[in-house]
Amino acid sequence: MEHMKLLLILITVLLNTPSLTRSVDDVLVHEYYQDKCPLAEEIVRHNVEVAVLKDPRLAASLLRLHFHDCFVMGCDASVLLDSIEGMASEKEAGPNKDSLRGFEIIDKIKFLLEEECPLTVSCADILALAARDAVQLRGGPRWDVLLGRKDSLESSFSGANLLIPAPNSSLEALINNFAQQELDIGDLVALSGSHTIGRARCVSFRQRIYEPKQEYHYGYDHYKRYTSFRRILQSVCPITGRDNKFAPLDYETPNRFDNHYFINILQGNGLLGSDNVLISQDYDGRITEQVWAYASNEDLFFKSFAKSMIKMGNINVLTGNEGQIRQNCRSKQRDMGRVRASGLQGV
Repeated sequence: MEHMKLLLILITVLLNTPSLTRSVDDVLVHEYYQDKCPLAEEIVRHNVEVAVLKDPRLAASLLRLHFHDCFVMGCDASVLLDSIEGMASEKEAGPNKDSLRGFEIIDKIKFLLEEECPLTVSCADILALAARDAVQLRGGPRWDVLLGRKDSLESSFSGANLLIPAPNSSLEALINNFAQQELDIGDLVALSGSHTIGRARCVSFRQRIYEPKQEYHYGYDHYKRYTSFRRILQSVCPITGRDNKFAPLDYETPNRFDNHYFINILQGNGLLGSDNVLISQDYDGRITEQVWAYASNEDLFFKSFAKSMIKMGNINVLTGNEGQIRQNCRSKQRDMGRVRASGLQGV
């Protein structure tokens, strides 16, 4: 009888151990939609490909959407929510307003996925897949995206203002910012390589070209490369006005995902102040060594970037019953219906 009691106690403990009772819906896995929605990844990729062919800059925009989402409350598609009474959207925060793009592409993908398999594929997973596909379509690496995220019920306007790195951040601020997301210095350097594609507004790099501080560039320039580059930027972005004029983050290969970003910052030719501080404020040389490694070995950069993207994509994810599958990525209310096909014309 005593043995029977002990056996019953042991069985009860085992059944109530979370690691043993969690279902597949409680963890991120590869091929999560293989049975639930077999065409999910194909639908995402096809539509990203069409969009990027029409506008190559959208590749950087989709990658940035995923990044800005994950750095605020985790990878939960909170960045996609529109403002409603009592909740200000992250879209309206300083780092995002008039800056983030690609929402219509996500809307279109979500509409098609709802047609194919209703209330099955989360908006958070769409963001993660779209970022991966956008990078690969511009010549970058491909990685297997872990899937099974749920969507947040909330948005954090204050979090977006506080947690998304500023374009004029110091190296210390960047390191601390990434550490808040449990990303280390290696992740910071690898993910900074995403600036090999895309553009930035004048308002984001004006300080870097009109305030000749060492924190924005090398303290020396034997070949006047930085001086010449700064003059080019000043012709695009005068000291006042033209805030919304753009310059490519990588002047050499602006539409190709490659390792040229690291060559640029070794020459002091990063567009943003936060690019150049990786070298100018790296006093112990550890980051500079990593930058040199990526500048000389694109395959190494690609492998590191893919690894860090997977790590970033796992930040504070919602799984199981922790979130929802939104029917409309812009709204947490399911009864507001899906995005209308008529609103997708011209996407």
